[in-house]
Amino acid sequence: MKKLFKNYEFELDKNQKKILSSFAKQAVKQMEGDDKLVSEVRVFNSVIDKLGSADDKVKFTKEEKTRLTFQLKENTKHLQKKVDGSWFLTRWFYRNMFNQYNNILSIFAD
Repeated sequence: MKKLFKNYEFELDKNQKKILSSFAKQAVKQMEGDDKLVSEVRVFNSVIDKLGSADDKVKFTKEEKTRLTFQLKENTKHLQKKVDGSWFLTRWFYRNMFNQYNNILSIFAD
């Protein structure tokens, strides 16, 4: 029997919410000037609002979860390239970010 509805409610700790919030704010800053990305900006602003709540559980729409997951995956690919081509101290910094994004992605995994 197939599930007809998916639950897009995630339990995130304070640190994960902070990481996702800063990630979403950075995405909005990069996309704000482009008229083609108005819907993306709207989605990420909605994500920022939801992450700002005091609840540990955050309920996203399917669109919000999909776009956030896609951007996180793209960012982890970019960070992996940075980790592979950097020196020790820089590698340590990027690896830490990479691991944090991977942990969040594992929460969003289907």
